Amino acid sequence: MDETRFWPAVGLLFGTALGFAVVVGGLTAFLIVLVLGVIGFVVGRALTGELDMSGLMGRRRT
Repeated sequence: MDETRFWPAVGLLFGTALGFAVVVGGLTAFLIVLVLGVIGFVVGRALTGELDMSGLMGRRRT
């Protein structure tokens, strides 16, 4: 199964969540949802190994 088919749906759901956050909670809720979504995306990429975190972790000297 092709994993790239799901990204447009994920983007649509995230955009809808941001829209509801603006309508219901205003700008503050929008920013909170946006920041948490980006953090979740980065953590997800790091856990699946698609994001190289070695530059952030520093190098071990032997």
